[in-house]
Amino acid sequence: MPKHNNKWFYHALTLLTVVVWVVAFVNTKILIAAHLTPTEIFVYRIIVAYIGLLAVSRFRITFNGWRDEALFAALGITGGSLYFICQNTALKLTLMTDVGVLIALNPLLTTLLAAIFLREERFTWLKLAGSAIAFAGVGMLTFENGFVWGDGLLGDILAFGAALSWAIYSVILKRLNDRYSPLTITRKTFFYGLLTALPVMLSDTLTPLSTLAQPIVWGNLVYLGLIASMAAYFAWGKATREIGAVSTTNYLYLNPVISMIIAWALYGESVGTVGMLGCLLIFAGILIVQHHATARR
Repeated sequence: MPKHNNKWFYHALTLLTVVVWVVAFVNTKILIAAHLTPTEIFVYRIIVAYIGLLAVSRFRITFNGWRDEALFAALGITGGSLYFICQNTALKLTLMTDVGVLIALNPLLTTLLAAIFLREERFTWLKLAGSAIAFAGVGMLTFENGFVWGDGLLGDILAFGAALSWAIYSVILKRLNDRYSPLTITRKTFFYGLLTALPVMLSDTLTPLSTLAQPIVWGNLVYLGLIASMAAYFAWGKATREIGAVSTTNYLYLNPVISMIIAWALYGESVGTVGMLGCLLIFAGILIVQHHATARR
């Protein structure tokens, strides 16, 4: 496969991963309606994913020094326990609109952090402009029906913390991608994510096992574990290695667009002129960043 075409394969893989993660919000809402806590959902999905990854890797355990192990632990926290606990808790404390916009700061934060810590992800004004245009599109799509900011300041802070957490994860992931396979990185990430989330889950009242035995519950957990976690994180790590942290993370701007399409298909919801213009800005911003990144490789 020619190198140029190979790069576009990883762009397509990244887009598919984002679609899988947006669909996972629906699964998560179903599980919350079944009275599972946000932390329980994360822990159970990661247990499923980790068992699957151990089976695929034939239960081989690697250790190459405490320095790398500390980086893996940082991945597990920033891309796992901290990110999901902050995001899910923010949804309880403030408006979903607030959370959506603040989480959408992720690609901008990743662009800035990557420019500081990753030599191969050099800062350019064109790359920053593309991210800013896409973010403006997210804002137009989100606030189409008016600007309403929530009163949950703590929730807003947690949502911003989740965005910053994933940006840090993306930068660390790119560094480790140079020395480890995506399979090893994903397995280590889930191990430390699980290890750091368990104390939080055990400090709260647990959902009865009878609830977990319901087909609608374990079925959604299996999807979240095997597809939205094991397969999606592996694909994300592979794509980050090939096309860079900034290029992959910018596809997260498509979250509200994909959510809009799903809402239209499932619930018949429509979007107005402002929302459509927001979608166009999102696509324009992503194309600017991706074209710039491709031209420099």
